Amino acid sequence: MSEIVLINVTGEDRPGIIASLTEILARYHVPVLDIGQSTIHNALALGLLVELPAAGADCGVFKDLLFCAHGMGLDIRFAPIAADAYEGWVHEQGRPRHILTLLGREIDAGHIAKVTAVVAARGLNVDRIARLTGRISRRDRREHPLASVELSVRGAVDSLADLHAEFLALGRVIDVDVSVQEDDIYRRNRRLVCFDMDSTLIQTEVIDELAAAAGVGDQVAAITESAMRGELDFQESFRRRMALLKGLDESVLAGIAERLPITEGADRLIASLKRLGYKVAILSGGFTYFAEHLQRRFGVDYVYANRLDFRDGKLTGEVSGEIIDGRRKADLLREIAERECIRLEQVIAVGDGANDLPMLSIAGLGIAFHAKPIVTQQARHSIANVGLDGILYLLGMRDRDVARLGSMDL
Repeated sequence: MSEIVLINVTGEDRPGIIASLTEILARYHVPVLDIGQSTIHNALALGLLVELPAAGADCGVFKDLLFCAHGMGLDIRFAPIAADAYEGWVHEQGRPRHILTLLGREIDAGHIAKVTAVVAARGLNVDRIARLTGRISRRDRREHPLASVELSVRGAVDSLADLHAEFLALGRVIDVDVSVQEDDIYRRNRRLVCFDMDSTLIQTEVIDELAAAAGVGDQVAAITESAMRGELDFQESFRRRMALLKGLDESVLAGIAERLPITEGADRLIASLKRLGYKVAILSGGFTYFAEHLQRRFGVDYVYANRLDFRDGKLTGEVSGEIIDGRRKADLLREIAERECIRLEQVIAVGDGANDLPMLSIAGLGIAFHAKPIVTQQARHSIANVGLDGILYLLGMRDRDVARLGSMDL
């Protein structure tokens, strides 16, 4: 009767280890049921789950494997696996899986301990851990460091919303963003990203910049904050703010557009996604004048925003056409996805204000970015500690993948 054995190999990594060991297994016609390897700082941990033939033939396998491992300076151990235990392990393969992504400026043992304590308390098991960001020099410090670790966990989650809320609360305490996603085909196959503009792609509210130039900054800022907190209907607040800008000279806009503060990580994120063939959209309650400036800079495919109305070179205090509010943003996201033959599950939406919640709620990956509390609490994902390029790690990308993309021509 055959026997299932787990072979564990540890030691200093070098080329040819797997080839040498599996050549011996092949010589004895031993099936490999599973294989896995990790290497940290040249320290190898290799596991092979094999099915040995009937008693008698296995002695030669053990002897040859031991001799080979010893010759390469490796430790090798054999552990028999009971048939029932193996079958139980096989049947677990259909259990739900989720991906946890930790994002921060630095991730230490305390962060990992707190996150995995939540995982364990919910009866979930960590199957795999991978570092997505590159190796970190302790001598040459980066000005804006990024750290990301990805955990694959197995087991049923009673409420994804409750788990998100728990990680959100934990993230505020430890200053690390923790995102949880279902490990499905859509997580690895997004095709469209839709951005809010103000306080998302750029680190300002353009209407506040216009208001400052018009001398009504405090009045407009108070209305803006109230709207972003969800206390005022967006269209009503928008009309009130626009009325205060009546008479502002058109020449002011060009200077504001040229000095728009681009959000950290925006260039890296959009360039990477464009090279992967993503479609990029700006869906903004701001103004087309500034959104089109960003469109030229980033190569954005779609821009929908409010069009300012001028008369004799001055703002009339009104806008031309339909106001882009939260409901309209969600409708536009659907329209673009349909036009590009993209499922909503393949869409990423990113925003910071209450008027972004409708599009965040229907996108497959809706991200509250450095957002107002009401948005962070209701969105399924949140980034509060890093720049926009943190989204690349939510997609499972590694720094080496991004570097490789950077060498490609658009």
